Amino acid sequence: MKKPLLITLAILAVLLLIPAVSFIRWAFQEKKPIDIVILDKSVPTLDRLGHRSFIYVLTNGRYVRGEKGGSFSAARDYYGFEPLRPVREKQFRKKDFRLTELIDLAENNDAMYYTDTYGVFFNDWYQGIKKTRRSRKLYGGLNNNDYLLMVEMKKRDKLVILEYNTFDYPTAPLEKFKTEELLGITSSGWMGQYYRSLDTVTQQAVPAWMPALYRKQYREPWTFTRPGVVLLKDNSIIVLEEGTHLATALPMIRTTGTAAGQYGLPEMVSFTNSFDLIDPGRNNVISEFVLNTTPAGDTILMANDLKPVFPAVTQEPLARKTYYFSGDFANNSLPFWTARLRNIERSGKALLYSDKPEDPRRFFWLYYKPLINSIFGEYQAELAGN
Repeated sequence: MKKPLLITLAILAVLLLIPAVSFIRWAFQEKKPIDIVILDKSVPTLDRLGHRSFIYVLTNGRYVRGEKGGSFSAARDYYGFEPLRPVREKQFRKKDFRLTELIDLAENNDAMYYTDTYGVFFNDWYQGIKKTRRSRKLYGGLNNNDYLLMVEMKKRDKLVILEYNTFDYPTAPLEKFKTEELLGITSSGWMGQYYRSLDTVTQQAVPAWMPALYRKQYREPWTFTRPGVVLLKDNSIIVLEEGTHLATALPMIRTTGTAAGQYGLPEMVSFTNSFDLIDPGRNNVISEFVLNTTPAGDTILMANDLKPVFPAVTQEPLARKTYYFSGDFANNSLPFWTARLRNIERSGKALLYSDKPEDPRRFFWLYYKPLINSIFGEYQAELAGN
């Protein structure tokens, strides 16, 4: 046999051996039983991106469903909006908490995670329809039963995690007020999103309704073409463009001090999904968003009572079992087949994400996965101790 062929076969053998060994190591890990209520109301496709990466972390960490013992499923193990097959028929089911089952849910589950309460709207569900900012709601918003389950879980000292947009549209004002009061957090009503280009004609163009809203508010044309961040509140819009209002457009998440070590987080990581701006009250701030503003950007933010640094992750200060993530943290696209490979981020790093700061995949591997692992690892240890 020729030497080049032997070398090729050897390389192939190694490439096959690494994932095989990694799978075996994953399979023989000790299972960690835990029961979790997962809520995702924004599921317009079968990808279920709103909670899929959370299921990935659970699967990779060998967490299983309580006494049932099976791995968590992104398709089955959640409440919220469920698309039904075949998708072309546009049928769906609403899986809500019933008032009569709230006590049992709180008693029989160890944790809850509201990954997305925004919902699904007409234009999200019926693809190809002209995109507007807001269309008719099919389903969504945090409701009273969602709120009451939070109350019952907190009463029982269970782990509670909520994400971006819990407080704001389309959540009703009463539920917004009660949830803010329960968590000790005040929403500013502002939300933000990074765009690789603010131009209206590029592939990553901003939605068409944004320039229209900008022209209506400022009576000026939309002339932005560089990367930037757009902030929105009701019918108000702020545009921060790189080079004018931002030294660099990428929003960063900063974690310093003991929190970085406790949760295994990098000091800085970029974030490209949506986020909201809140007042943390007396909650502990574990991480914070940082917008790298110029003096011109600071002036615009100050005129709207905003700051370039605001909370990214907050933690209730007493029991320390309630967390609020001020960003769309659980919405990540990733190869789910790698969830059953142990330490895949070490052996297969080059395939998973790059060293480029603008690579959105970095957030999951460097920040979200370690954060969830740390929170649940500490909580699981406490449960086991009891």
